[in-house]
Amino acid sequence: MLEKALHGNRRYWGWLAFLAAVVGMGAFFYLRQLGYGLGITGMSRDVTWGLYIAQFTFLVGIAASAVMVVLPYYLHDYKAFGRITILGEFLAVAAVVMCVTFIVIDLGRPERAFNVLLHPSPRSILFWDMVVLTGYLLLNLVIGWTVLENERNGTAPPAWVKPLIWLSIPWAISIHTVTAFIYAGLPGRDFWLTAIMAPRFLASAFASGPALLVLLCLVLRRYGGFDAGREPLQALARIIAYALAASLFFVLMELFTAFYSGIPGHAEPFRYLYAGLDGHTRLVPWMWTSAVLAVLALVTLIVPATRRNEAWLALACVAVFASLWIEKGLGLVVTGFIPSPLGRITEYAPTGPEVAITLGVWALGFIILTALYRIALGVRKETEA
Repeated sequence: MLEKALHGNRRYWGWLAFLAAVVGMGAFFYLRQLGYGLGITGMSRDVTWGLYIAQFTFLVGIAASAVMVVLPYYLHDYKAFGRITILGEFLAVAAVVMCVTFIVIDLGRPERAFNVLLHPSPRSILFWDMVVLTGYLLLNLVIGWTVLENERNGTAPPAWVKPLIWLSIPWAISIHTVTAFIYAGLPGRDFWLTAIMAPRFLASAFASGPALLVLLCLVLRRYGGFDAGREPLQALARIIAYALAASLFFVLMELFTAFYSGIPGHAEPFRYLYAGLDGHTRLVPWMWTSAVLAVLALVTLIVPATRRNEAWLALACVAVFASLWIEKGLGLVVTGFIPSPLGRITEYAPTGPEVAITLGVWALGFIILTALYRIALGVRKETEA
């Protein structure tokens, strides 16, 4: 089936050429980073995680969100998701590849990543993060490819696939839960030290991932000749609304706990995010933009008239994606370092090379996603014909 990725019109190849150019730009600056070190980024002694880890955290949620189509289709026999389940699984594959790439890029010396394999430690959360991410990548790749191959041949999937599908459902929840534990397991960082970090991650994941999937389905309808149908998009829209409402609720609970308790270590990071702290306000406009976009998107998705209008639905999904990209990206990662355990405030801003490398990784992910979707849609057209 791989040969189907090598056939396409001029628009298809033009899109791949554009993505390849962005990957090339990112690779150029990454080589500079390898030679000079992480000093070309905006990170510092006080802020040791930045744009790279922010993308990793957000993309783990995108990968985990595949369960939102897998679970209804395979466990509850919701036939409407039959046409988009493979799209969700392949989206998870591309997202996990980007996650792993961002982890490697964030290491000043990428060869150190092999230490996790050479010296595994079950007591390390990072070890378990590697296990769940690689396992989830393999599960989605094997399940998606096998089901697609059998669909092409007009045969039923082999019996061994169903246990893998059942396993992939709790595994999807585990990848974002373990990622949340990386943050919540650091006792010196009051902003991350919360028992609802994992639920917050999952709620935002189940909103941002389906929002991206809806947008991809709308793009495929217009440019790929693939119509997912109205029912699955509306079902995804309802899932996004519920998950977004839960995500906003969790944030409000964090704000209440931080400010009502009056504990400075918990209140100061939130004050920095939404009002600024000691004159430092770099993230304030970003966080208020995120909050406004989330509220507007939630209203749009709750009201049936606007939710059923696909133009409004597309705008709402863009707003959800952008809002949670800000909140679960730099808003979450950078604020954990402010203030430092010594009370020092060091603000962070990504540099040009850092942004270029990040765009290169996103472009690499979209190359993988484009090729996988091209194969899936080619098989679908072949079987329908």
